[in-house]
Amino acid sequence: MYHPALWTAAAGVFVVIILQSVIYFRAIRKAAPAVGLTPAQVGSSVRSGAVAAIGPSLAVALIAVSLLPLFGTPAVLARIGLVGSAAFDVAAAGISAGTQGAQLGGPTYTQKIFALAFAAMTIGGLAWMLSALILTPILSKGDAKLRKVNPAVMAVVPTAALLGAFFTLAFTEVVKSPTHLVTMIVSAASMGACLLLAHKLHRPWLREWGLGLAILSALAVAYFMTAA
Repeated sequence: MYHPALWTAAAGVFVVIILQSVIYFRAIRKAAPAVGLTPAQVGSSVRSGAVAAIGPSLAVALIAVSLLPLFGTPAVLARIGLVGSAAFDVAAAGISAGTQGAQLGGPTYTQKIFALAFAAMTIGGLAWMLSALILTPILSKGDAKLRKVNPAVMAVVPTAALLGAFFTLAFTEVVKSPTHLVTMIVSAASMGACLLLAHKLHRPWLREWGLGLAILSALAVAYFMTAA
């Protein structure tokens, strides 16, 4: 059993997430006509985002289940369920426990160490949220100024940043083993095939489900390669 305060805090986090989602959806529908988006296009975008979130959400759910014995349900819901960065949370908890000569999950992992580890995870996540809250208005002003000078710059910079980020993430994985490389190639080929078929056959749903199908195909290939 866990203290009601922990359950209350975890529930409060999800209440905030739900309220934010409602606000965002209302803002999208309100702003759509101004940018030339039809209700059908808005619905298609929402479905694409929902499908794209399935794979990452499953990964986070599996990680959360594995961490339940270590951090407990309320803490996992509040941290892994919200931020989704298991690597950071486990590293922060491990470092904070190590400062007290304790080990996560070991006989020295007492309630005191748990509270210390949970505080370290929370403070780290708080720093991310505060930095986003502070930097977003500043970057927004810079974005507006750059658009006045050269609108084409802000059309290229975000795309280049995304390509660079995804390339970095992909490169760090493919060098680990041939299985990682083949998995990435298969997922990229699956996504490319879905986009091509969606264009050739005029099937928009293939574009919406493309990422989900790519993730499933990559998981299947990775499973059979590691099981062989």
